[in-house]
Amino acid sequence: MLNKDFYKKDTLNVAKELLGKNIVRNINGHKLVGRIVETEAYIGPFDKAAHSYNNRKTQRNEVMFKDAGHAYIYFIYGMYYCFNIVTEDEGKPCAVLIRAIEPIEGIDYMFKLRYKKELKEISKSQFKNLTNGPSKLCIALNLDKSLNGINLFSDTLYVEDAGYNDFDIVETTRINIDYAEEARFYPWRFYIKDNPWVSQK
Repeated sequence: MLNKDFYKKDTLNVAKELLGKNIVRNINGHKLVGRIVETEAYIGPFDKAAHSYNNRKTQRNEVMFKDAGHAYIYFIYGMYYCFNIVTEDEGKPCAVLIRAIEPIEGIDYMFKLRYKKELKEISKSQFKNLTNGPSKLCIALNLDKSLNGINLFSDTLYVEDAGYNDFDIVETTRINIDYAEEARFYPWRFYIKDNPWVSQK
C-alpha cells in the first residue's frame, strides 16, 4: 500500500509515478484490482481546468484541500463519477485524475458491476470498454460519492506498487477541457505507451 509521502510530492510527478501501480478495491467479499495506465494532473492554484482554480473552495471540491492521499470523487453529466487522488500539502488543492485502468483481478465481478452481465455474455466490444475511461472504471470498481473524502490507507480502497515498471510514458494534453483557455494546452496527461486500455491514443 502506498503511503502518504508518495502522494505529497509534486502533482505532475505523482501523476507519472502512479502509472503501473495497482488500484485495489475490496467490496462484498470481492477483491478488484486494476493497473493504472492513464492519468491527468490538476494543479488548482493556477490551473483553469481544475475545480479548485485560483484556490476556489466549494462544497463540491473541498476534499481537494485535504492532505495528500484522499479520494476526490465527483459527479459529472448528472450520471457518472470520476476518481481522483489528492496530492501535495493540505490547503494546496491539487489532484490526479485516474483516467483508465487495465483489469487485473476480479474481472468477473467488474463485468457484473459495469454491465450487469456474466463474463460469458460479454461481447468483445464490451470487454475492450470495461475500464478504458474515468467513468467506466468507477462503475467497474463501484466507486461513487459514498467514498468521496476517504483516505487511501485502508482495505476498502488503496493503491499498491506491484513492481510493474517496464514501459514508456506518453505525455500529452488533457481531454475534454476546451473551456480551460491556455490550460487546455498543458501536457499534463500521461499514459503507458501502447497499452490497449488507454482511453484515447
